[in-house]
Amino acid sequence: MKFKLPSPVIKVLQTLERDKFEAFVVGGAVRNLLTHVPVTDWDFTTNATPEQIQKLFPDSFYDNRFGTVGVKFDEQVLEITTYRSESGYSDRRRPDRVKWGKTIAKDLTRRDFTVNAMALTDKLEIIDPFHGQKDLKQKIIRAVGQADKRFNEDALRMLRAIRIASQLGFLIEPKTLEAIVKNSALIKQISAERVRDELLKIIASPFPKEGLQLMFNAGLLAHILPELIATRGVDQAGHHTKDVWNHSLDSLAASPSAETIVRLATLLHDIGKPVVKSSREGKKITFYNHEVVGARMAKTIARRLKLSKKQTDLLWLLVRWHMFQYEPKMTDKAIRRFITRVGRENINKMIQLRVGDRVGGGSQASSWRLREFQERIKQVLYKPFDINDLKVDGTDAMNILNIKPGPKVGKILKKIFNEVLADAKKNDREYLLKKINDFA
Repeated sequence: MKFKLPSPVIKVLQTLERDKFEAFVVGGAVRNLLTHVPVTDWDFTTNATPEQIQKLFPDSFYDNRFGTVGVKFDEQVLEITTYRSESGYSDRRRPDRVKWGKTIAKDLTRRDFTVNAMALTDKLEIIDPFHGQKDLKQKIIRAVGQADKRFNEDALRMLRAIRIASQLGFLIEPKTLEAIVKNSALIKQISAERVRDELLKIIASPFPKEGLQLMFNAGLLAHILPELIATRGVDQAGHHTKDVWNHSLDSLAASPSAETIVRLATLLHDIGKPVVKSSREGKKITFYNHEVVGARMAKTIARRLKLSKKQTDLLWLLVRWHMFQYEPKMTDKAIRRFITRVGRENINKMIQLRVGDRVGGGSQASSWRLREFQERIKQVLYKPFDINDLKVDGTDAMNILNIKPGPKVGKILKKIFNEVLADAKKNDREYLLKKINDFA
């Protein structure tokens, strides 16, 4: 195996072992190490009790009943959990009863999937009772033991199976997939926040199209994004050769953005089309104002998923203005209006959505119009700022200060200009009119 464990990880394992306890790295960290994916979360399991763990790690905390102790290393928190067995999952998430276990083999039986049911020692020896390494090689997600039981214990595991498959490009083993289909309605019992986190990871994964298709096939999408299912079979006109559903998934797959909300907006950019679709006999299909309706729908979805206000506002903005147009005859003033409308910080995000939209529709990533538009935006954004760009002028200064034309007016404008040059946000007419007396 061609990997090394970080020094804090080795320290945790060896500290426990020096006191004659067993200690292992477990879960997604082992899976990621074996698939050469960066590890961000390190989880450990041991036969030491929480009280015994805390004695060995003075700078630790334990504030739950599940046997998990947090150990701080610099800015990182490593979680160490006592071997345990669980029973009763009345909330479909947490066990009602937890009992400390005695062996690593028994502890691994409560894990969700075989690829997560492996344990690693500080000597890089792997404990693998459910053949997780074999499933990794065959690129399969398989539930540990009875899939039906695993998903009834924690219904979010159904979505997690798809998320891991989307991140790694794996398939879900048939019996495991059958159990997801059978229990798909249980996802409604899971909090919006937990569902949101898994959904956004699927959207941000290397294989988001396959993940969403899996969600649809498994019956989960109907409970999470029913608006997206409504796009299936909605044919389009013009250059589009696919229905809205396939175009939306292809656009997401083609998104050049790594930002989750941009990718979500790319997926939802045509969500309003089924609502506004219109066609008359002998005339082409139209979707007038689908971006307006779609933006409202996107905001509803954002609230249902408990996105933050900042995320919700960005999602709304990207869907609302994704139909922007450019013509060479557009004036600099019109370009500035676009910049003001979407926000300087969101221009690249809007362009990234357009690129995904274009490629998802079968076009090239860019066009001469889009390239020229981007160049015009740069010219307007980086045009040197001069005193004539101030939102106030000499007449304003003379009227407020009741003075006549002369050198004093120029000096006042120069002071205003220097302040605005230091902070462009201050180039606000209302603000500057109030400040003119201060510059006199």
